[in-house]
Order: sequence, then structure tokens, then C-alpha cells
Amino acid sequence: MKRPQFLKRAALKRVRLPRRRTVRRVLIAVTLIVVVPVVAAAGALRASYAGVPADDAVTRGRDAVWLGHAWVDGRRTDKDLAGLKRRLDGTGVRDLYVHAGPLEQDGTLPASAYRSARRLLDAVHRELPGVRVQAWLGNVVAPDKPGGLRLDRVRTRDAVVASSVQVMKAGFEGVHLDVEPVRDGNRDFLTLLGALRPAVRSAGGVLSVAAQQIDPLPSMHSASRAFGSPKWWSQAYFAKVARRTDQIAVMSYDTALPWESLYGGYVAQQTRLALEATPSGTDLLMGLPFFHTEDMGHHGFAETAEAALRGARLGLTREDRHRERFGLALYVDFAATDDDWRAYRKGWGIRR
Repeated sequence: MKRPQFLKRAALKRVRLPRRRTVRRVLIAVTLIVVVPVVAAAGALRASYAGVPADDAVTRGRDAVWLGHAWVDGRRTDKDLAGLKRRLDGTGVRDLYVHAGPLEQDGTLPASAYRSARRLLDAVHRELPGVRVQAWLGNVVAPDKPGGLRLDRVRTRDAVVASSVQVMKAGFEGVHLDVEPVRDGNRDFLTLLGALRPAVRSAGGVLSVAAQQIDPLPSMHSASRAFGSPKWWSQAYFAKVARRTDQIAVMSYDTALPWESLYGGYVAQQTRLALEATPSGTDLLMGLPFFHTEDMGHHGFAETAEAALRGARLGLTREDRHRERFGLALYVDFAATDDDWRAYRKGWGIRR
């Protein structure tokens, strides 16, 4: 039997109304769970970027710069070193993290990877007295990156230690370890650092580590782990890493933030959190983005060297203004522009 038209309309209403209520409830839930916290977080970051850094929140002479592999494979010349010397003259750069790897998947390192290191080391000692050259060693870490280092294997960790001793014997003055991603709480990484530091120190060097960012919100690392991202460390784990190193350099970039004010506030927050967690006997360096790629994780127009530098100064001013073991690490030489270097010099390079 054919139903009257008004009954069809009534039936449609009975079907649609619950759907509308469901959609409305979902929108409200999304607003409360996602939008409101995001807006609040953005407001907090903007507030962190406000204010004036202290006049004495400038270089302590403990800064560093990451240098590409071309410096140890024969591509860089004396002319390049002269240019680097001009860049560094009058700044607080004390350490050069020179890419001497990457480590092989089993943790070993062929000497051919840094075949021109001796020439660089001699030139730096001659032209840049007081500047140390550290071997930047790294690789991706399994299982997050298939085919990477298996830090859960004793043989791999032992090989990383042996590779570090190897570069120290070649004349480097320290080891800068950059293996990522390391998930929060990874005990194998801590075990590696526990063996690596005394080995490097016994060879007369320092151990430096590139560190992941600290939770911007409580338990953010746990939430990110649920979504498959190992981006953040808890502050407690960061402290454990820092206690096992001589230097810890926070990779405070690749944040996906869309505006300078938010990014600068984020760096100010990261600086504060890192200062709270880093022992007084360990050098803390905050990374400055000297590169300009555009992708989902990094917006060069927002993540500027100037914003990061100001954020670091604000964080230092608020948390531990007179700390001497503090600096900036500039990433990376081959992508840096004149504007990057000018921002560093203007805001940080000369101690008043």
C-alpha cells in the first residue's frame, strides 16, 4: 500500500533529526577536545614570545654550528675555510659538528667516510684557534625507520662506541651523536650513552648529543606515540639523556607551526623546559634553523633564525639568566643565508 506524502515527510524528519543532533554533538566534542586546547596553546605560545630579553642574555662563547659532509670528503677548499672564518669571527662559536658519517646499519664507520678530515683538522687549528672539531655521527633508528640502527642489539651499541673511539684517534676532539628517532624512555639509548661517554672522555674528547624536543604539554609524548610519532621526549627522559652527556643540543625546529610568533614562543618554552632538566655541569644548546625548506613539518617563513634566537633569549632570561653553560647550535652551514648569519650576530653574537 502506498504511504501518504505527509507520512513520508514525517518519517524523513524522524530519521534526520537524530542525525543532526549527532553531528551537532560531534562538532561540540571536536571543539572542546581539539579546537579549544589548540587556541589556548596558541595563546600561550604568543604570550611566551612577548616581553624583552635581558641585555646580558647573549653568547657565552659556547655556541656550535653543524657542518655538512663536504668538509671531510675533499669538496671544501681553503677558500671555503676562509669564508667560514669570516662568518665565525667575533661570534661565540666554539664547536664545529662536522658530518663524518653516516654510521652503517651495524654501527660501524668506514674510514673512507672522512678521508679528508686530517686536512680540515689541521686547518681549523691553524686558522681558528680555540675552536673544537667534533665528529657528527648518526643514522636513523629502527624499528621506526626500517633498516636503521638496532640500538637494542649489544653488538650495534658496541660498534657505535668503537666507531667513536676510531674518530677520536683520527684527531677529532669530540663526538656529536645524532641518532633519531629515539622514543621516549628508550633504555637502550641510555645504555649506549653510558658506555659512549667514558670512551670518548678517555680519548680526550667531549660527548655531544642531538636531542628531541620536550613535551610542550604534559604527556604529549604519550599521545604522539599513540598516533605513531616519536617526536617528543618527556622532561624526565630528557634529563636522563642530559646527565649522560657533556653537551646536549635541542633540535628546536621542524615544529609545523605557521607563524613566527608561535614558533618563537615555542622555542622560549622549550628553552625553559630544557633549562629545568639539564644539569649545571652539562652544556645546553638550543638549535637555530639555518635552513629554509617548505614541507608539512617545517615552514621557513615561520621558523626563522630571528624568531628562534629571540625565543631562546626570552627562555634564558626567565628561567636561568646567569647560566654560563648555555649556547646556540646553528643548523646547517650549507643551507644558511646571509640573513641567518646577520640575525645570529645582531641578536646573540657579541657579549655586551
